[in-house]
Amino acid sequence: MSVKRGENVGVGMIRDLIAVVDREKAKMGLLITLAEPTAAMRKEAVSSGYFRTEAQGDFAKIQIVTIEELLGGKKPHLPWVAPDVFKRAKREMKGTQEKLL
Repeated sequence: MSVKRGENVGVGMIRDLIAVVDREKAKMGLLITLAEPTAAMRKEAVSSGYFRTEAQGDFAKIQIVTIEELLGGKKPHLPWVAPDVFKRAKREMKGTQEKLL
């Protein structure tokens, strides 16, 4: 995920996000921006392709969402992931917590 503020957004931000997604072997990337994305940014995001799941279909590999869209209720198009997919850290009990004051 990449978050950009200000009016100075451009296609280079999408290219950077694509490079990070590829380098980290991530399935998808999300750019959240305050400014409206340019046509070149949208075109570059679409050109990055799709992430396919057997059960849920295709998802754009790179997605762009504005803060205004998020506040308006729009959500990125992401695959559903079962909560039990993620590992939980073991809880450590080391006595009782001391008083702060």
